[in-house]
Amino acid sequence: IYANDIHLDTDAVLVGRLEYAAFDKLMIDGVSYGAKSLWTISAVLLITIGLLFAFYKELKLSTFDIGLSSALGFSPVIMHYGLMSVASVTTVVSFDAVGAILVVALMIAPAAAAYLLTTDLRKMILLSVLFGILSAVGGYYFAAWLDASISGSITTVLGLIFFLVYLFAPTKGLIAVLFKQKRQRIEVSLLTFLLHLNNHDSKEERRVAHLQEHINWGKVRAQTVLDLAENNNMILIQNQVVSLTQKGLDFTEKALDYIITNKDEKIEDMKDDFFLFRG
Repeated sequence: IYANDIHLDTDAVLVGRLEYAAFDKLMIDGVSYGAKSLWTISAVLLITIGLLFAFYKELKLSTFDIGLSSALGFSPVIMHYGLMSVASVTTVVSFDAVGAILVVALMIAPAAAAYLLTTDLRKMILLSVLFGILSAVGGYYFAAWLDASISGSITTVLGLIFFLVYLFAPTKGLIAVLFKQKRQRIEVSLLTFLLHLNNHDSKEERRVAHLQEHINWGKVRAQTVLDLAENNNMILIQNQVVSLTQKGLDFTEKALDYIITNKDEKIEDMKDDFFLFRG
């Protein structure tokens, strides 16, 4: 009704003009008390922090275990709608100052980056706050350097932080996942190789060159598996003939037991017992 025929550009609706927020003053009896958005957002921040400290256990319980929360007398429905109400108020108040893009980015990127680094909720909240502060400060100076939109620059820095964490996170990062997958492929190859040795007594079938042909591996992959087995003292190579050591025999027996039972906990015990990838 009130916005009919009004031109709304991307700066006003999406990106926001954070640098102009200071001109919208809070006036009481003709006295200016600073930027209105600073007061409103600060009030929402204090209320949010207060509610978080007051209901942290209840929020955590109702979020991750609805059944237990109900059994203990906490209403998951009330907690859910209370959390959504606080998030909605924060969003609406923030839209006026910083624009839609930055609000959405600050709600998603810091938490997503923190989740890649830890599964501990307290640490996740602290890391989210830290990423938000770093992106706000870094984005401001980035905007001053480029003479660009502050909100857009903060959003860009948020994206860069998430991208770096996504690449280099110790356990969930892309590089760590790719390395883990590569290691798992080598583990499977090692298991295949040792089972092959265990099933063949003929020296001809246990020669290094014949193994590459028989299992149909490339030279690099075959050498990697041989080195891993030898470093873990599972095989002995004499005159280019490969033999299982006692440790290798024990490993293959446990591996066969794992294949038969298909219990995941057994494979972890095997890694601990035989020190794969540890020397």
